[in-house]
Amino acid sequence: MIVIAGSASSKLAARVAKQLKCPLVKPELKHSPHGETYLRIGTKLKGAHAIVVQSTPYPQNDNLMELFFLLGAAKDSGAIHVTAVVPYLAYARQSKRYKPGEAISAQTICKLIGHEADELFVVDIHDVKIMKNFLTPARDLSAAPLLGQYFSSLNLKRPLILGPDQKAFECASRAAVELGAESDYLTKKRVTPTKVITQTKSLDVAGRDVVIIDDIISTGGTIIEATKSLKQCRTRRIYAACTHAVLVGNALKKLTAAGVTKVIATDTIETQVSVASVAPVIAEAIRK
Repeated sequence: MIVIAGSASSKLAARVAKQLKCPLVKPELKHSPHGETYLRIGTKLKGAHAIVVQSTPYPQNDNLMELFFLLGAAKDSGAIHVTAVVPYLAYARQSKRYKPGEAISAQTICKLIGHEADELFVVDIHDVKIMKNFLTPARDLSAAPLLGQYFSSLNLKRPLILGPDQKAFECASRAAVELGAESDYLTKKRVTPTKVITQTKSLDVAGRDVVIIDDIISTGGTIIEATKSLKQCRTRRIYAACTHAVLVGNALKKLTAAGVTKVIATDTIETQVSVASVAPVIAEAIRK
C-alpha cells in the first residue's frame, strides 16, 4: 500500500500512512500563470494499492479537480487498486433537484469519483442517501465514537451529549456510549415565518457539562441558538463538537462569544480546532 497525500489533507494522509505502516507520497503540484493545475506523482505505482487521501473543503472546486487528477494519475500509473479517501465531500448538500434544470451536483461528483476509484471512503456524509450514487463500492464512516473518546479524557461533570436536532441524535448517542453518558437532542420551534428557536424540552442540564455535537459546523448559527437556550437553564459548560469544521467567516469567534467553552473537530478538514484525528477509523476500514 502507498498513501498519496492531497494538498487539502497532508496531515491526515501522513497519519493514515503511519497507521497503515506504509509509504507516504506527496505529489508535485503547481499552478500555471493562466490558472491550470499541474500534478505529478513521482513514485512508481505499478502493481501497488494506491490510497488517495484528499478532502474537498473550500476552495471546493480546486480541491475536487486535484482529487480527480490524483485518482486518474494513480490509475494511469499502473496501480492495481485505487482507494479514494474523501473525508469531507463537497456539494453533499446539493443532492436533490428542487427546480427543473438544476444540476444535482452531488450525483455528478459521485459519478466522476467512481470512474477512477475502485473503492471510496467518506466520513459522516451530510446526506447518506448520496451513497447510492457512487459507481464503485463506497462506505460512510462515523467519527462520533472518536469524538466521544476525546471528551472522555476531559473529566466532564455529569456530561450530557446533545444533538442540535433530531437528525443529529444518532451521532450524539454514538458519542455518548464512549463516555458512558446520557444523550438526547434539542427541538426547534417556528415562532414566525422567518424565525426558529431552539428549545431544550425538559432536559436536566443545570450544573452539567453539555456537548452539542453535529456532523458539520458551518456558520455556527445552529450551535449558537442551542447555546443560548442551554445557558438559560444554568448549564455549567458548553462544548461544541463536529466531524467537519467548515467554520465560515468568523464563526469560531461567534461561537466563543455566545458562550461555547471550546470547539472540537476532527481533521477531515484541517483547522485550528481539528484535535481529533479520523486516521485510525480510516485505516481500520481500509484494512478490512
